[in-house]
Amino acid sequence: MDFHLLGPFEARDDGQAVEVGSRRQERSLLGVLLLEPGRLVSTDRLIDLLWHGSPPASARGAVHTYVGRLRASLTPYGVRISTRGDGYLVEADGHQVDVVEFAGLVRQAGDAVDPADRVRLLDRALTLWRGPLLADSADDELRERLQGPIEELWLVGVELRAEARLALSQHHRAITELAPLVARHPTREQLVAILMTALYLGSRRADALRLYRTTRELLMTDLGIEPGPRLREVHRRILDGDDRLDRTGRPMYEVRVRDESLPWSVGGHAALDFCNTFAGWGLEARLPGAEWLRGYRTLAVWSGHVGLADEVSVSRLLHLARRDPGEADAVLTEARTLRADLYACLVDPANRRAFDAVARAAEAAAPTLMFRPEVDGRGRWSPDLTAGLRLPLHAAAWSAAQLLADPRRLTVRACPDEHCGWLFLDESGLRRWCSLGTCGSRATGTTCRSA
Repeated sequence: MDFHLLGPFEARDDGQAVEVGSRRQERSLLGVLLLEPGRLVSTDRLIDLLWHGSPPASARGAVHTYVGRLRASLTPYGVRISTRGDGYLVEADGHQVDVVEFAGLVRQAGDAVDPADRVRLLDRALTLWRGPLLADSADDELRERLQGPIEELWLVGVELRAEARLALSQHHRAITELAPLVARHPTREQLVAILMTALYLGSRRADALRLYRTTRELLMTDLGIEPGPRLREVHRRILDGDDRLDRTGRPMYEVRVRDESLPWSVGGHAALDFCNTFAGWGLEARLPGAEWLRGYRTLAVWSGHVGLADEVSVSRLLHLARRDPGEADAVLTEARTLRADLYACLVDPANRRAFDAVARAAEAAAPTLMFRPEVDGRGRWSPDLTAGLRLPLHAAAWSAAQLLADPRRLTVRACPDEHCGWLFLDESGLRRWCSLGTCGSRATGTTCRSA
């Protein structure tokens, strides 16, 4: 059965409308339960939401009656409303809820590397919105209490789609979509920054600068604050005439190999660059798609770029990944875990758990290693092609073990900015690169902390 909450409430079975809930409050109650299928909602919370904190003495009995009527309507279609303790839940039995589908599509789009794929997914997600949440069932107060997280995700989806449009040179379409939203959310800096970028790339530099000035005045007047770093960065780049403005949020420098964006090799060791990201390890790293290790293809190309695998091996890996994407995704997940463990033991030498995790990964890699001569006559350990899709994971683990065994490991330093955290083999590298703004927040300090 399909439930539509983004707009007027609808329930459909095989495409046919099903009448559910003869009363507005019954549909509202069902809507609350469907927002998180499979999760318990207490009777007290249902009463608070339906009667806005001022329930009648009969509220608990009314909720029981509503649930009974809903069960009578939905049970023939296989939808179960269960009682657990002092609450109710809609069992997650494979029924489709548009809010859940919408959230899944936005998350999937956030992980998409290809901007065209991101636009396609977000078009599907945003098309699900037919109006305000439970438009014909919830009153304004109930909707205001329920829709906050959903509306925020909708705005994130719009922002992600607009950024993808910029990557596809669809500047004017992005302007058309964003302008009315900025009018409704004039202090949402992420939204303003994307619109400024679109205006600039659409040859409307004066309009972009005017929007910044208006936004800054509003922030100062209403909130007493200056614009944040993202908005200031966009403004600075527009003033400088930066033709790479659509890449705001990334550093000024990056490496692209086989059309993959890789972290610049500035750490002084492949294992350090494995940990380093474009957006840093702070706030930005938790946003969809902010980090560099976005897919297995990127991992394979990176391993060749830093010399952990040869080009023949990289081409073979890309072929294998296309044939078995499930296994490639599983290896990528392990690689991300290895990266987190390596970073943890590099910045905290006392973290024995993280060290042991890296050690286990290196031990698993050891049986796959072959000792081969380089063109300069030196020998080098590297994983054999028989490792299959796990080759770059083994290569990264072995490189990590070599670093942890190297006396230079004691010189590892991390950028102190909470939004950066890039690792370097010594302070000179940190001062050289982070002071140039290559980290996530354009840190300008030259101090560092020992790792």
